[in-house]
Amino acid sequence: MSACKGQDPRIHAIQSTIRVVPNFPKPGIMFQDITTLLLDPKAFKDTIDLFVERYRDKSISVVAGIEARGFIFGPPIALAIGAKFVPLRKPNKLPGKVFKQEYDLEYGSDCLEMHIEAVEAGERALVVDDLIATGGTVSAAMNLLERAGAEVVECACVIEIPELKGKEKLNGKPLYVLVEYR
Repeated sequence: MSACKGQDPRIHAIQSTIRVVPNFPKPGIMFQDITTLLLDPKAFKDTIDLFVERYRDKSISVVAGIEARGFIFGPPIALAIGAKFVPLRKPNKLPGKVFKQEYDLEYGSDCLEMHIEAVEAGERALVVDDLIATGGTVSAAMNLLERAGAEVVECACVIEIPELKGKEKLNGKPLYVLVEYR
């Protein structure tokens, strides 16, 4: 791994807590395990703080977290910047009317759902997840928010795997990451 924003000393500490698990969940996948980051209270706090520092003054009213690990990082960011948290869930987890968006993963396909009434037209949104690989999940999240009329300001992930070119699926939307896996 190499630090994307190496000038901040917190990045190296965060990076050093992320465990790489080879061949999980399938052979050939180098799984980026953030559960080890969560076991280190200082690294976890620093992760949240870096995102909050970036988004505090950007007039964001919606933080949309992607199931499941976006649920870990999204709510504390939303609370700290005074935004609402909108969960983007796997199929059949949300009651009521939902927008659905199918997408491809590095090792398969899936679907995200969002309550139709969760976001109002014109709201400024931030998409949060732990990792961007091929970009399918983050792109699906952006599509859900935009279908509801939100303006996606930026996408924020703890980790990026640049060689999988996920950023290319974001249609020019900015991507902010703390750590690049190389």
